[in-house]
Amino acid sequence: MSVYLHDIPLPEAQQRLIQALEEVGLESVLGVEEIPLDERALGRVLAEPVWARLSSPHYHASAMDGFALRAEATAGASPTRPVILQVGEQAVYVDTGDPLPDWANAVVPIENVEALDEQDIPAADARHPLKIRLREALPPWTHVRPMGEDIVATELVLPAGHTLRAVDLGAIAASGHTHVRVSRPPRVAILPTGTELVPVGQPVKRGDIIEYNSLVLAAQVRSWGGEAVRFPITPDDFEQICQRVQQAADMTDLVLLNAGSSAGSEDFSARAVERLGTLLVHGVAVRPGHPVIMGLIRRSQGGWTPIIGVPGYPVSAALTGEIFVEPLLARWLGRRPAEPLEIEAQITRKVTSPAGDDDYMRVVVGKVGNRVLAAPLSRGAGVITSLVRADGIVILPRGVQGLEAGAPVRVRLYRSPAEVEQTIFAIGSHDLTLDLLAQALSAHQRRLVSANVGSLGGLVALRRGEAHLAGAHLLDPQTGEFNIPYIRQYLPDTPVTLVEWVGRIQGLLVCKGNPLNIRGLEDLVRAGVRFINRQRGAGTRILLDYHLERLGIDPAKIQGYDQEEYTHLAVAAAVASGRADCGLGVMAAAQALDLDFIPLFTERYQLVIPTVYYESDLLAPLRVLMQDENFRRSVQGLPGYTVENMGQVVAQLPQ
Repeated sequence: MSVYLHDIPLPEAQQRLIQALEEVGLESVLGVEEIPLDERALGRVLAEPVWARLSSPHYHASAMDGFALRAEATAGASPTRPVILQVGEQAVYVDTGDPLPDWANAVVPIENVEALDEQDIPAADARHPLKIRLREALPPWTHVRPMGEDIVATELVLPAGHTLRAVDLGAIAASGHTHVRVSRPPRVAILPTGTELVPVGQPVKRGDIIEYNSLVLAAQVRSWGGEAVRFPITPDDFEQICQRVQQAADMTDLVLLNAGSSAGSEDFSARAVERLGTLLVHGVAVRPGHPVIMGLIRRSQGGWTPIIGVPGYPVSAALTGEIFVEPLLARWLGRRPAEPLEIEAQITRKVTSPAGDDDYMRVVVGKVGNRVLAAPLSRGAGVITSLVRADGIVILPRGVQGLEAGAPVRVRLYRSPAEVEQTIFAIGSHDLTLDLLAQALSAHQRRLVSANVGSLGGLVALRRGEAHLAGAHLLDPQTGEFNIPYIRQYLPDTPVTLVEWVGRIQGLLVCKGNPLNIRGLEDLVRAGVRFINRQRGAGTRILLDYHLERLGIDPAKIQGYDQEEYTHLAVAAAVASGRADCGLGVMAAAQALDLDFIPLFTERYQLVIPTVYYESDLLAPLRVLMQDENFRRSVQGLPGYTVENMGQVVAQLPQ
């Protein structure tokens, strides 16, 4: 049976690789090396257990500054019937850590004795008196660290497979070792391929793609205990790729061949593996990342090197590292695979999933009220920022075709639970000032997570209890008011505080120089003008529809009216890339992508906050920032924004 692009279940793919490794003797630790016990041992994995050579302490040691004595000599001592001991004969001064005399079995702290001279008056030198007076008896071994209190010679200090931490180094040293035997770190070759790729830092032209997958994969390998060897970019030439793969296989323990794993005319990875060795798997039922390749390459001098063909899309590449590379490196290092912390959460919206695949869905996580919520991020395999923003991964197993909103899920966390507790969920209209707010809140130990679903979507999220606040700029055509009529409609029973955020100018974003001479909404119906719209429910979409109706313009006559984007920057990107000629958005988005801007309307962008959260400690830094002059100036620095009313409470609803 051909293995070429034949998706198989993940467990089967993993088992094929393990079985192949066992057959060629590569299923366990690759090698052992002895290294000095110093700070460079941090993070290494023990290849052998560490047995104590010495006890710690290896003598009975004083735990205090004071006088070593026999506890029995203090029997009967009390405030009214003190005991006096002769220094030198019955007591000896010791510092913390000093060995006790063989005859002593207790230490009395210096602050608990009365140091006396020959006349029974306080001695001039409390550490070298003639005698001491005690007013309390001591049990044996008081204030003494007995030999072996911490470590007893011959006992197990640390097991094989343990990843060394800073404190472990101290324990190994205390047990009498100067060197440790650790697993040899696997050497991993990372081979980026693709004629369209250019190195980081090189100027790019149309059609070029900056090659950074190798950077991500190398960093992953290093964080998992391996040594990464990054090769230069190989163009899409079969013979060159084969030559480079053979070179990498001869000098490393694992080859990661990035891109060229699909079935396109220039996807050579599977063919290269077949020529140079054995192709085990081509296609695994996981999303993203299904065109994964696994195989073995025969080394020129004998032996085998496993190879993993990593998909070219950035998210697929990074997740392939987590799913396949990390467990393999763990096996070769002799440690357990990574076990991320998992928490229970509820999914915030309905999601679908390919029925036959394990679907790795990126989510942001926050706690709203008593509920831990997981909001899905972009599913695109090329959206590397979805992993940057992700708080964790939800795995939808094969056979599950989706989840309804509110369904329970388990999240494999990328962040700590403490960070989740300090997360502010903002779901609603997109605005560039929220990025400034997120940066400012980070200095107050708060994390702002925003999902761009439009103003109406934000109100729905508040109604469902899925957000702490929503940005909104919904213009009511009947009253001319912003937001209040919609809040009354969507949140009739929820106490809400409506807060002024910014005034902003909306207008048409057009290419530099405005080549089509677009001046207003009337020009949108001209032949050849391609428009890019915002999604249904977005305040910008409602604003557009309001003014189109006032002008008597039929939306059906606008080419591209049904083409939707979810953010102002996405609209700007569509215009800048030539996918559209114009779109409605804010001035700052036009400036960000060097577009021209035709101002049309001024609107009020406000924050809708359930009162219970507005008054909470979680949002206290937000209330502070709205009055902070430095923060206001940073917002005012964006073109097309005003902040004079920021922080004013517009209304308390319902009323």
